[in-house]
Amino acid sequence: MIHLPKISSLLSKVLMTRGPYFWMRIAHGCEVSPAALRGLHLLRVRCLVDSSANVNMSGLLEPTLYVIKGIAILDNDGNRLLAKYYDPTVFPTVKDEKKFEKNLFQKTHRANAEVIMLDRLTCVYRSNVDLFFYVMGLSHENELILVSVLSCLYDAVSSILRKNVEKRTLLDNLDIIMLAMDEICDGGVPLETDPQVVSQRVALRMEESPFNDQTVTQVLQSAREQLKWSLLK
Repeated sequence: MIHLPKISSLLSKVLMTRGPYFWMRIAHGCEVSPAALRGLHLLRVRCLVDSSANVNMSGLLEPTLYVIKGIAILDNDGNRLLAKYYDPTVFPTVKDEKKFEKNLFQKTHRANAEVIMLDRLTCVYRSNVDLFFYVMGLSHENELILVSVLSCLYDAVSSILRKNVEKRTLLDNLDIIMLAMDEICDGGVPLETDPQVVSQRVALRMEESPFNDQTVTQVLQSAREQLKWSLLK
């Protein structure tokens, strides 16, 4: 005899721990329509919402805006060019961050996929020439949100660098890319997913900055010169 309540409870638990990309992979090679996949995703969301009022009994996490755990840009050797991590409980030290980045690069630099589960994190990524872009969230996060942030980051960088998305150009404009990253995500909360809006805000902030004609390296060099002359006086 089939116990429908038990099956429903089991299905709810499975849906709450898997995102739409998981179901797309499961459905690969099967006759499952996009509408059915969307229905599964909506059911997953409903399960999450309905269960959020009973966190202690079900063990589910409370709904939160802090969905992004890290953003990183690596070169084609796996070296960090720019990275920001927003949850010290996930990566307590810089050593832990770089160890994770090395492992992540080894798993993805030759892969054709765009999402990977690693160390209980969902990582979406994209590459171009000699750059790799990564956005990380917890394993239960919706991959569509992570992909939206990733696409915004890549398209904003492409717009700022005038479609010349490569390591040398990025390093020459690293200060602007840092501003763009801050406009996209603040403390792990996604703020903007429109790359045009991000580019416009970054351009406005650069115009307002007293160092708008100087790179970070030039500003640091100027500070060193001023410090040197102040010590010689």
